[in-house]
Amino acid sequence: MELFRSVRLRLGNSILEKRKSRTRRNTGYSGMNKVRKIGIVWDASRTEDFSTLSKFHQQMGERGIDVKILGYYGGKELPVKYTAIRFLSIIRRNELSFLHIPKSTEADVFTRTGFDILIDMNFDHIFPLVFITALSAAVFKVGLFGSETDSATFDLMMEIKKPVQADHYLDQIIHYLEMINSGLTSKADNQ
Repeated sequence: MELFRSVRLRLGNSILEKRKSRTRRNTGYSGMNKVRKIGIVWDASRTEDFSTLSKFHQQMGERGIDVKILGYYGGKELPVKYTAIRFLSIIRRNELSFLHIPKSTEADVFTRTGFDILIDMNFDHIFPLVFITALSAAVFKVGLFGSETDSATFDLMMEIKKPVQADHYLDQIIHYLEMINSGLTSKADNQ
């Protein structure tokens, strides 16, 4: 069964590579003060991250930034806390094609949305989320540095000790994006 799954994933990756080669996106970053829309791709099986994401949504809302989160949950029963939340959409296993490619309306809309920043919180490299991140029309993509990561997908990569804590990861992303915004550099850069 695992062999059959890996063959399907390889075929899905092949389709992703073909679509990526045909996809063009405008890239750039003009500072946190100009950001109006942030998209987050999240592994929703990490239920412990939900409160951190809700807090982040609220903090960004106070700054006038709209945050949309698209999660993937592969479990059988969707946690009740994920339902009826306007800023959160969850795709499930039954919304994937035979090759593990997302086929839901939510995934299509999210992928086509030109977010100012896309934050990838897919720490375990789950293929449906890799697919969405790679094809996203977001202007600036931020993700975790790692050996499994296709570095061409991201405009900024964060290297953080594992296990990755969602609150620390999001804090670091905002910290560095604000540094880029203000033109500040670290001491190491000045030496």
